[in-house]
Amino acid sequence: MQGNTYIKKVLETIETAWTSQRDELSRASLAIADTIARKDSVFVFGCSHAGILAEEVFYRTGGLAVMNPIFFSGVTLNTRPATMTSDLERLPGLGKIILENSGAKAGDTLIVQSNSGRNTVPVEMAIEAQAKGITVIGFTSMAHSMSVGSRHPSGKRLYEACDVVIDNRGIPGDAAIKIDGLPELMGPTSTAVGASLINAIVIEAVELLIARGVVPPVFMSANLDGGDEHNQRIFEEYKENIFYM
Repeated sequence: MQGNTYIKKVLETIETAWTSQRDELSRASLAIADTIARKDSVFVFGCSHAGILAEEVFYRTGGLAVMNPIFFSGVTLNTRPATMTSDLERLPGLGKIILENSGAKAGDTLIVQSNSGRNTVPVEMAIEAQAKGITVIGFTSMAHSMSVGSRHPSGKRLYEACDVVIDNRGIPGDAAIKIDGLPELMGPTSTAVGASLINAIVIEAVELLIARGVVPPVFMSANLDGGDEHNQRIFEEYKENIFYM
């Protein structure tokens, strides 16, 4: 059954993405660790399904408290009609406005995910962030991005506007499974691979912080005894670096 094929494909893609770009992944972990050690902030952004990466890493058990999602309802999946997200993520000027209202500043780190890497808003956010002195980490499919042109006025794609580029090793179009009798492919891989990679990067960032003697702001489950108290201490210590409360 093709469900088995999909699971194998996702696992293989995660393994390939993780083992083939250790230098880039380590650079991403180091950037996050350096940012937290300086008491600066980390932000995560993506349009439409790429925005799921921002939801994955904030305010959750075992996660870093200072991972701040950037949500703008016009490009997130709660937008109605949902098709409007496709129009808005191509709109020049919107990425700059979203970034300027996010709270991100020089010294912070911004993680941007865009599978195609071609649409205006994520590219614009990366360009504007770099201009502000923000470190930019991009998650993208290099195979897809290099097969298409940019929709940003500069002609740049996301990978051309980042300090660190993480390739999710997805194929053009993202969906990876062919079913007999169906012309369309199914089974996108970018979300599963991106979520795995960003969690692994965060774990290694925490290891780097511990090696420096820095106590990392990692949440406990609020459903464990002592969890509420532990998390409240983090909120108080890092209140200047948390933008979702």
